[in-house]
Amino acid sequence: MIRLFAALGLPDEAADALETFQQGLDGAAWRPREALHVTLKFAGDLPEDLADELASQLGRIGGAPLILDLAGAGAFGEGRDIHAVWARVTPTGPLLQLAQACEFAAQRAGLRAEVRAYTPHVTLAYLSQLPPQAVAHWLAFAESLRVPGLRVDRFGLYSSWRGPDGSRYRLERSYPLDRRADTASGAAHA
Repeated sequence: MIRLFAALGLPDEAADALETFQQGLDGAAWRPREALHVTLKFAGDLPEDLADELASQLGRIGGAPLILDLAGAGAFGEGRDIHAVWARVTPTGPLLQLAQACEFAAQRAGLRAEVRAYTPHVTLAYLSQLPPQAVAHWLAFAESLRVPGLRVDRFGLYSSWRGPDGSRYRLERSYPLDRRADTASGAAHA
């Protein structure tokens, strides 16, 4: 079994800007810059044959480079059950179309349809039992977060490996966003 997700990696200037907001929440597990990404489709734990089919189906996605804008922040969960804080990614038409194409590719590969609405974001930290007022204070601080005009010309299929200090991600395959459908680059296995 291999845990996989499709995502957009972020340019260095985005990681630099986001790191300035990774402070002010004692006890938060801040994500390292190499873990900052915009998930397009979380596939979960897959057997090797299904992982190969997912990689193949994602390779059929065509498209043009995207421009991403990060603006503000949010959280998943409520009250003491808030478990993550994130940077908001403006949900543009091209981004939503790419996420939907990844969802359809996963379904063609044999995965179940996602029932939750897609919320484009960059997870900045995981939380455990922090006071809601501390999170609210951080959210007010992070509302000034602005990183406009990030050009992204590829997406990738990543694997996730859990370790004692959190998850580590590895790019398994890369797919350019400057091509027609039915071509893909990357020789790594998935």
